[in-house]
Amino acid sequence: MADTATTASAAAASAANTSTDAPPFQLGKPRFQQRRLREAVQLLEDYKHGTLHPGVTNEQLWSAQKIKQAILHPDTNEKIFMPFRMSGYIPFGTPIVVGLLLPNQTLASTVFWQWLNQSHNACVNYANRNATKPSPASKFIQGYLGAVISAVSIAVGLNVLVQKANKFTPATRLLVQRFVPFPAVASANICNVVLMRYGELEEGIDVLDGDGNLVGSSKIAARHALLETALTRVVLPMPILVLPPIVMSMLEKTALLQARPRLLLPVQSLVCLAAFGLALPLAISLFPQMSEIETSQLEPEIARATSSRTVVYNKGL
Repeated sequence: MADTATTASAAAASAANTSTDAPPFQLGKPRFQQRRLREAVQLLEDYKHGTLHPGVTNEQLWSAQKIKQAILHPDTNEKIFMPFRMSGYIPFGTPIVVGLLLPNQTLASTVFWQWLNQSHNACVNYANRNATKPSPASKFIQGYLGAVISAVSIAVGLNVLVQKANKFTPATRLLVQRFVPFPAVASANICNVVLMRYGELEEGIDVLDGDGNLVGSSKIAARHALLETALTRVVLPMPILVLPPIVMSMLEKTALLQARPRLLLPVQSLVCLAAFGLALPLAISLFPQMSEIETSQLEPEIARATSSRTVVYNKGL
């Protein structure tokens, strides 16, 4: 009996200790996400101020930085809503890509998928923008409408041209239609980035020296940031919207898919997922998020305000 009581007391104490360490309960949310993020941020703060506990490894520091960069905005330090994080771009974007590449689309389905894609892109662009300057909601609405209208107009126009091309055989017309989403999405992505972040061109963005001190606000750096992000948005859909049509045109001729046409959609989804997983790291790696630029290329007042040869700025993602 004594052993039983001791065991029960130990279990109760263990449960009490566990409950003390655990974050407040939230229905439907990961248990340790808040605590892991808080610990990662604290670890990086300790490293920054030279108060790091002995025994902390480089691996732990890299892991902490990875967690922080994946969840928090670098300018505001606020959490980015999961569907609009770059770490959530593949799981939330793949179903949209599958919809964009569906064969034999009607006018209504083309409009719907282009609208959904640019709506998602607009939110991603806004959530990952350079946020050193305030941006009114009216700018977001203007950019969103411009991006959606441009994407839908280009996609519908290209589809109409393809359907009226009498020289194409039905098989060739179907193949060409599968490639229509790429020029529509790529051009609309450029419009999306520029329109969603046009305020940066008007107000400029903050540039920092090597020690993280604010040097000034630069419109030239803002132009570089938007150009780099726009190029990223052109490269990103290349593998996603070009490779799957090529792969699927070959797979559809196989005996397996011809005998089991119900497998077409699952197979296409897997192909799109693989292409997305290849394209996103490739596109993001083109330019670092904290980009560097020589002060001699910026406004004269910024060049005079620092002795640093280069400054850095958050180009956004």
